[in-house]
Amino acid sequence: MVSLKRIYTLTGLVFLIIILGITAFTTWYTVDESDQAVILTFGKVEEGITEPGLHFKLPWPIQSVEKLSKETFSLQFGYEDKGGKSKDFPEETKMITGDENIVMADLVVQWKITNPEKYLYNSSNPKEILHDATSASLRSIIGNSKIDDALTSGKAKIEADVRELLTSLIEKYDIGISVLAVKLQDVELPNDEVRKAFTDVTDARETANTKLNEAQKYKNQKMNEANGEKDALISRAEGEKAARLERARGDVAVFNKLYNEYKNNPDITRERLVIETLEQVLPNAEIYIMNDDGNTMKYFPIRPLEKEESKPKAEGSENNE
Repeated sequence: MVSLKRIYTLTGLVFLIIILGITAFTTWYTVDESDQAVILTFGKVEEGITEPGLHFKLPWPIQSVEKLSKETFSLQFGYEDKGGKSKDFPEETKMITGDENIVMADLVVQWKITNPEKYLYNSSNPKEILHDATSASLRSIIGNSKIDDALTSGKAKIEADVRELLTSLIEKYDIGISVLAVKLQDVELPNDEVRKAFTDVTDARETANTKLNEAQKYKNQKMNEANGEKDALISRAEGEKAARLERARGDVAVFNKLYNEYKNNPDITRERLVIETLEQVLPNAEIYIMNDDGNTMKYFPIRPLEKEESKPKAEGSENNE
């Protein structure tokens, strides 16, 4: 028979081996570059480990390690992609805009764990809280936006507003998560009839804007032409004004000079002015100064006779040639 002492000895050795094995395998751990760890001492968080490599701790059950990823996660709101297949959740994405139109909106939230302790122990399901906060933020912003903004050029502002509101909610919940980015995926109308009606309204609005732009362009063209004509008239008027002023100054200078001459020799100046005036009034007239001695013939047209005499002489010289 085996003695009790031997049984106790073997049992003690087995427990010792188990304890040594647990100690050997639970006093060290490794942290990858893509991971972060939290050390727990009897269930209480002691410190966070972010440096990769080999680390040591007290054996289990005194201390334990919880590892979490540092990578960026994606929350798909309104749909789910798995294995290359996409599944939609229309009840999540259906919401009402500020001008009382129904749209279907889904988005992606990029987030990461920044405080492992709060992520692990401040809530039982932080991912569900993030999902509900995303839904509340998106519905709040869409509910304060117009349908045109949600479907066209206002998406960037909606994304920024959703991110700001979602970040404030996550900070208030204090679950150790940071929101990195928010990206709207699809914002569309619920059915074909509504899409067609909205398309018709959009086309009519674009046509109206086109007509308004064309009218504004025509108005600007005519205004530019009118302004150009106005500037040309003003320029010509200024030039005419300057020319007339210069002519007036010249006439004044001439008059002053004649007046000075007239004061010195009034008779001569008077006769000169008469002659110059006659030359201007009758530029082609021939003036003869005659002495009236009482004869019958007081004017003899010498110049026409000279012209008649010079004409035959000219013709004779041509015949000789």
